[in-house]
Amino acid sequence: MRSFFWLVSSLILLTGCTTAPKGITPITDFELSRYLGTWYEIARLDHSFERGLAQVSANYSLREDGGVKVINRGFNVAEQEWEQAEGKAYFVKDPTTGHLKVSFFGPFYGAYVIFDLDSDYQQAYVAGPDRSYLWYLSRTPIVSDEDKQRFLTRVKAEGFDTKELIFVEQTPP
Repeated sequence: MRSFFWLVSSLILLTGCTTAPKGITPITDFELSRYLGTWYEIARLDHSFERGLAQVSANYSLREDGGVKVINRGFNVAEQEWEQAEGKAYFVKDPTTGHLKVSFFGPFYGAYVIFDLDSDYQQAYVAGPDRSYLWYLSRTPIVSDEDKQRFLTRVKAEGFDTKELIFVEQTPP
């Protein structure tokens, strides 16, 4: 069985970079308490640690040490089983800037850069350390075509390869 945890851990080991991609600015006036909870992955750029996963979600909650507990979960379509990875995240600068570092393995961290977030904390655009990492997250598993188009327009303007995006199946197979 392919281990989702191991693959995510390997990614963090390989990237190990907590800086934002050049030209991508993390949001300000960020409120962690409003961001906590469950988010559904609407779209992503493909990486081995998520390949073949549907119904992907992330749950964020507070850790006792002031950080953020991260639970990523997805259904492996080929194996017909759920996979889950637990990580931790901490702010890179200050708690009002949407720029965190996340780790799924020991002391190695990768960037988690929220560069777009609606005022109701219902949809977020998140980058990793470079433009090969991108996620479109929503509080609901389904978004409107208008919301998808807004996302595509924004990330294309930011230099992400929209032709490589995967729109995640969020309904049970």
